[in-house]
Amino acid sequence: MKITVINGTEKHGVTYRLKELFLEQLRENADITEFYLPGDCPSFCSGCVNCILKGEWMCKDAEYVQIIAASLLNADLIVMASPVYVMHTTGAMKVLLDHFAYLWMNHRPAPEMFRKRAVIITQCLGAGARTTAKDIKHSLSWWGISEITVFKDKLMGEIVWESLDEKRRSALTKKMNRLSKKCSLVNYEKAPRVNPTTRIKFLLCRMIQKSLHKNDPEYLDGAYWAKQGWLNGRRPWKKGGGE
Repeated sequence: MKITVINGTEKHGVTYRLKELFLEQLRENADITEFYLPGDCPSFCSGCVNCILKGEWMCKDAEYVQIIAASLLNADLIVMASPVYVMHTTGAMKVLLDHFAYLWMNHRPAPEMFRKRAVIITQCLGAGARTTAKDIKHSLSWWGISEITVFKDKLMGEIVWESLDEKRRSALTKKMNRLSKKCSLVNYEKAPRVNPTTRIKFLLCRMIQKSLHKNDPEYLDGAYWAKQGWLNGRRPWKKGGGE
């Protein structure tokens, strides 16, 4: 089992500790690769759209982004861990998600993504965990991932963590262990179920790409869809559904 973890901050706070509790039960039987933001992707997306119009390697930050992209595509399970910053995900996490605009279904989704599972871990004392998870889930779902599990709790800061009584820590540990067990019991040789929402998004994007490709066969996105066979009968979630 291969796991890629994206940490939305380099701080080892509460979200980090929850993520570590989750991974603890998986480490023995998993190959885990972790990235910490912004260190592993320090540059803002400039909105040049080179990744969309010319190819992902034309991004000015490709040397960082494509290392992470390769790990994500190679993983069986993707873990996104982010604390809440002003009701949303961290700026560093948002920057990384911006860099992956080309992976969205309306551009050049990777067929591998339709066969992946993901876990989102976030927390906040008060409101914000729901919107933070939504920030991340929005991108993951448009990459083609259907099976996304969200864990959120009401905690904040190292001081609060240190002041937790044994009962509360035990309860959190049990929650994370249950989530770990759920992931460890999954048969990763078997692709997850692709939900109706993902299928509808794909079919709508297919209609757009089919029209674009007809009008301009050289347009990168349309040519990509044609090469994958998706403008015909192939589907990325089916075996042999894309290169």
